Amino acid sequence: MRNFLKGIIVGIGGIAPGLSGSVLLVILGLYQKAINAIGTLFKDFKNNVKFLFPLVLGFGVGVIIFSKIVDFLLENYEMYTRFAFLGLVLGTIPLFYKEVKKEGFNKKYYIYIVIAAIIGLSVFFFNKNLFPAVTNPNLFQSVILGVAVAGSSIVPGVDSAVILSSLGLYELYVSSIADFNLSILIPAGFGLVIGALVISFIINKLIKRFYTATFSIIFGLFLSIIPNVLNGSCVLGWNANSVISIFICIIGFGVSYFLGDVKENIKKLKKLFNKIRNLNNEEKAKVLPKE
Repeated sequence: MRNFLKGIIVGIGGIAPGLSGSVLLVILGLYQKAINAIGTLFKDFKNNVKFLFPLVLGFGVGVIIFSKIVDFLLENYEMYTRFAFLGLVLGTIPLFYKEVKKEGFNKKYYIYIVIAAIIGLSVFFFNKNLFPAVTNPNLFQSVILGVAVAGSSIVPGVDSAVILSSLGLYELYVSSIADFNLSILIPAGFGLVIGALVISFIINKLIKRFYTATFSIIFGLFLSIIPNVLNGSCVLGWNANSVISIFICIIGFGVSYFLGDVKENIKKLKKLFNKIRNLNNEEKAKVLPKE
């Protein structure tokens, strides 16, 4: 049940602009387990499926339930919604950074982060369409579509829309789902499965052998997609909408930061409340006359 509920949260991240479901897996402490389970699926099939099933089920429920809510909010309150997501994304940075440093960290890894962030920003701002848009794909292109979706979904910090647009596959991806075009979706599904198994296997090996370097690159890519959360509708000015948007962003940051490490933050709050209560008792003791 716990993994099912976490899967729902990951599903929300999968549909929220700029918020990656795989990043939320990192924050929730499930990314390595999920990648290992997918990458070694057939080595311990029963236990891997037992772990993945509630997670994937929760992901699907999260997407189905919240996709319409997110669409409604973006359509009617786009600026507020995007700033809320910006706050949620920014709130995940401290814990993500903590994950990067978990198994040893030195100054050289900052270079990895900066280079990955620059590459990610370059792809987003300057090379959105490296290849011409594919409108009538052959079998190989349909399979590549599935592999690209798998890769952009599995690697934290990689924006699916940006990667698919760069490969000229984004319009094809959207239209094939909208039209339920099985001639494209079936080979794409095959590519998705193969891509997920192969990419998970590779990432799992990289994490085990080069943990800090791998997560530093992933963290840099994650930072590069943050500007993608906002768009032309999110221009700030001296008006009430801007003030409300910034306030919502701050709330989103607080919520995301708090949920990032719920147990530890609850302990801190309890200590703070106990400290305040003790101070109040001391003040009362000073004021009340001694018997």
